Amino acid sequence: MRDLTCAGLTTLDILVRPVDALPDAQQPMLVDEIALAPAGTASGTAMVAATLGLDVAVISAVGKDVNGDIVLQLLEQTGIDCGQVARLGELPTSTSVLTIRSDGERPVFHMLGASILTALSPAAIEVARRSRFFHFGGVGFPNLSSPEAFAAVAEIRAGGTYITCDLIAPQPQTIETLRVLLPHVDCFMPSEAEVRVLLGDAMPEQALETFIGMGAASCIIKRGSAGSIGWHDGEIHEVAAKTITPVDTTSCGDSYCAGFISGLLRGSSFLDSMATATETAAQVAQGLGTLGKLEKRVA
Repeated sequence: MRDLTCAGLTTLDILVRPVDALPDAQQPMLVDEIALAPAGTASGTAMVAATLGLDVAVISAVGKDVNGDIVLQLLEQTGIDCGQVARLGELPTSTSVLTIRSDGERPVFHMLGASILTALSPAAIEVARRSRFFHFGGVGFPNLSSPEAFAAVAEIRAGGTYITCDLIAPQPQTIETLRVLLPHVDCFMPSEAEVRVLLGDAMPEQALETFIGMGAASCIIKRGSAGSIGWHDGEIHEVAAKTITPVDTTSCGDSYCAGFISGLLRGSSFLDSMATATETAAQVAQGLGTLGKLEKRVA
């Protein structure tokens, strides 16, 4: 059994810092760092999980272009199985340019690409089914938001795989999609900003109750500098954020998910796994790109 399979968004991130204002068109601006990194709900989570020592596979799609070549090279260098990453000719590889501010915030220029066509093929379903954890980060993609995809998630879970779920730029109507999906999810992990889109000004405790009422077995809301709050086995758990000086918060949500899964996989409690997730996200936020300052775990 593999430790983890991640399905959903894969982008190539091009990160520049610090950028607190755009330069004059005729005057170049010197910056401290420019980096490339695979990112997204699938590949960002996978990169962090693999660095934490997990055996990871990705289900996603990239284009038949140089950016796709780079993404696959960087994923494979991290030890990730890319056998279910499709190379598609219809669209280029999803790519983002992130201008990282001095406070760690990151205005984004994003080009939609091949990743939105990610699908759960029979071979991909089998890879997920043979994993201890399946991280489903494809809500909003057409092929991953279909009745067939949700039936596949239910089948994977019925075989004993633990299902986690994250979102990609949800819209208010995404709440109806979640009503169908969440009964098949062991832990739903949206960000506070995503919850606001879905539920308006609901308090975190109310949001947790709503998602549990919709069928999720447990739920965590990622709150950035306010930490995280979760619901598990009828109890609310809270973990404070680490006190750090952030460099780049781009991959904090995906790294939180990877850290949480890593904690559960190694036998930690739900609350202790939330703490592992918090520590993982804090390390990532202190450097540039998907891995930031995360230290590689060998065993």
